[in-house]
Amino acid sequence: MRKLSLLATAAVLAFAAPTVAQAQDKDIVETAVAAGSFKTLAKLLGDAGLVETLKGPGPFTVFAPTDEAFAKVPAATLQALAADKAKLKSVLLYHVVAGKVMAADALKLAGKGAKTVEGSEAKISVMGSTPMINNAHIVKTDIAAKNGVIHVIDAVILPPSK
Repeated sequence: MRKLSLLATAAVLAFAAPTVAQAQDKDIVETAVAAGSFKTLAKLLGDAGLVETLKGPGPFTVFAPTDEAFAKVPAATLQALAADKAKLKSVLLYHVVAGKVMAADALKLAGKGAKTVEGSEAKISVMGSTPMINNAHIVKTDIAAKNGVIHVIDAVILPPSK
């Protein structure tokens, strides 16, 4: 297991400071919708039939791609996902970890994998001073919801091919 330098640890913990108002009275879906930068994610959750699941008791940790992250995905890929509900559901559940994993706890997984609800592991790492999940930078952390926590990422992550 790779040891994190003191500087990298401090940088990741700096990301842990919430940068948006705490949303303890809203669930994961309501919190994401209220943020305004997850319109594509919210639509795809609806298309996949996952809204009620993420409004449930949880707790859940969601690595939420922004609208800008989804804009990086080729249109043909998004259309193919929209046409295949099972594949869409798999991709979206790969962004969810069971339980409430705050940024400080996620640090303990650096160099290891986090088991996603989809069933595969996503790799947690630190590149320089930036926390990452697979190839996505974690740009905001610890956005609290009444049934879990959201960490904002700048790319859509895909489960390994089975």
